[in-house]
Amino acid sequence: MSFHALAFAPLFPWPLIAALGGMAVLLVGVGLWRRASGTLLRAVVMAVLLAALANPRLLAENRTTLPDVALVVVDETPSQGIGERRAQTREALDELTRRLALLKGLEVRVERVGAEPGADRGTRLFEAAERALADVPRRRLAGVTLITDGRVHDVPADLGRSLGAPVHTLLTGAPDERDRRLVPGASPAFALVGETATLAFRVEDQGGKGDAVVAVRLDGKPHAAISVPLNRDATLDVPIRHAGANVVELEVEPGPGELSLANNRTALSISGVRNRLKVLLVSGEPHAGERTWRNLLKSDPAVDLVHFTILRPPEKDDQTPIREMSLISFPVRELFEEKLAEFDLIIFDRYRRRGVLAPAYYRNLARYVRDGGALLAAVGPEFAEADGIAESALAEVLPALPTGRRLDKEFRPRLTEAGRRHPVMAGLPGTRPGDAPWGSWMRQMEVGTAKGTTLLSGLDDRPLVVLDRVGEGRVAMVLSDTLWLWARGWEGGGPHAEMTRRLAHWLMKEPDLEENALTAAVEGGRLMVAARGAPDGVAATITAPDGTQAPLRLDPDDEGVARGALDAGQTGLWRVSLPDGRVALAAAGQAAPVELAELTATPERLFPVAKATGGIVSWLSRDGLPDPRRVAAGSTTGGRGWMGLAERGDYVVDGIRETALAPALALALLCLGGLLMVWRNETR
Repeated sequence: MSFHALAFAPLFPWPLIAALGGMAVLLVGVGLWRRASGTLLRAVVMAVLLAALANPRLLAENRTTLPDVALVVVDETPSQGIGERRAQTREALDELTRRLALLKGLEVRVERVGAEPGADRGTRLFEAAERALADVPRRRLAGVTLITDGRVHDVPADLGRSLGAPVHTLLTGAPDERDRRLVPGASPAFALVGETATLAFRVEDQGGKGDAVVAVRLDGKPHAAISVPLNRDATLDVPIRHAGANVVELEVEPGPGELSLANNRTALSISGVRNRLKVLLVSGEPHAGERTWRNLLKSDPAVDLVHFTILRPPEKDDQTPIREMSLISFPVRELFEEKLAEFDLIIFDRYRRRGVLAPAYYRNLARYVRDGGALLAAVGPEFAEADGIAESALAEVLPALPTGRRLDKEFRPRLTEAGRRHPVMAGLPGTRPGDAPWGSWMRQMEVGTAKGTTLLSGLDDRPLVVLDRVGEGRVAMVLSDTLWLWARGWEGGGPHAEMTRRLAHWLMKEPDLEENALTAAVEGGRLMVAARGAPDGVAATITAPDGTQAPLRLDPDDEGVARGALDAGQTGLWRVSLPDGRVALAAAGQAAPVELAELTATPERLFPVAKATGGIVSWLSRDGLPDPRRVAAGSTTGGRGWMGLAERGDYVVDGIRETALAPALALALLCLGGLLMVWRNETR
């Protein structure tokens, strides 16, 4: 209980008391002017009467002192896992909280800050401090202590002055730490297939001199090892070999005193795009299915189609001049010798040898396939005859050769087991249980044993659609000329457009249609892995952003895709590799997270905060734990070997008691006594 204020409880309204006071002053003034006896005594009596009317009172408060708050913010982000930092943090926190508990009138709060799931905003200690102090008035805050490596990414513009208390920093790590890191620079998101892309990067090593070796991998396979100068910008040209994602990985060799290898590598994905897909379609004769192929290719805006139809073979010599018979002269030499390598896909549609192409051109076509080209042969009755393409040098690259029989009988194409698992056919309408059946075809060419992969079978399970890899190239065969019935909706038709589109793009090496594709993605905080063509129960090796590795078992689903998943709690680049050398990358947040970009401990970011708030910055490894002390508000709050926590002395008022300054009886006696003295004075 303490008296601290004077209050009034007037018996009459203040305006009336003020008017009476004015009249009293006037009367006293007149008396003094006339030098009337007893004027001062009358003034005293009127003052006592006015005081009695004002009713002065003393206020006494019941106060409860509140403890001051000391906040300790503990950095538990990934960079704190380097070396002995976690042990230093744990020991410093235990000892600091023990010492703070010995100080009277102090409430200790501890706020731990870890990595934010799915985010990459770095270390946010000041946001955590504001969050922990949301219910604490700043007049109760004694001080804030940060236990961190100094890599803080949310230092406020006002340098912590808004906290209204000293901010002390206890640094983990050591002052002389060194770490080498690879910093990615500008790189293109897209590049043309067959061209090169230029990547920029920098190898930073504070205090380091000389060169460092950077290993380069393309799509998981070693590409080159180059030597680059430290702490200087460098560039690298990498070839774009295929459409889709071209994964480039860079990894710099460890430096002396390396803290961690987590920031020694980086990876990026460059999407390879084709400028235009050039397709050559050669129809050996006009027929009902010719327009199906033409419409399919013309409907794709990324395809430049060159289409020729042989209207009159050379053996039909009816003396009609060629300029009157041909829509355009067939540029045989230009197409099959000079510009053959410029085509991404060549289609022979019911083509037969009629002397249009010389034998050397067929040899050129076979070489074109082996060197990486794509050939699609859609055959009909001509394939079983003596002048079919199987009688040329193309037979060396075809996956199936004719027996000489044509099967003119209605049948429904059926999906093979290999076709059910192949990405060209997987998921098409009619491939799942309960889907409507496909319509019938009317004719099939019989072949011997087929090489490669048979996707569809026809009469008596004979091969109908066959794929094969030859050298660096690819070949596909459709062993029927009645595919066009699906386009016309015969008996319900079939997925002709999507199947043939996928077939053409598989031949042109579309990555999404690779039968051995490996993909990885981070979805909902989990790393999802899918692999085609992997053996049952294969184990993938998962490399986390911090460099740790763990196996992941992949189990096949109904479509033959081996899948697996695990929690992806770390932000950064995840690497998935299979025993056969396939590699896939997935980024959780940014591929090069802010938290792992710089790993050396530093006081530079928090020195200005300490200076602005009166705090200190101390290395735990060198200076030990400073002694916490209570200091008066406004005095020095830090020095060598100690850190101050301000004494605020805040309180809450539990109740108020009023006491009259003078009892009513005393005031009445004073007034009566004064009046008697005035009367006596005037009766003399």
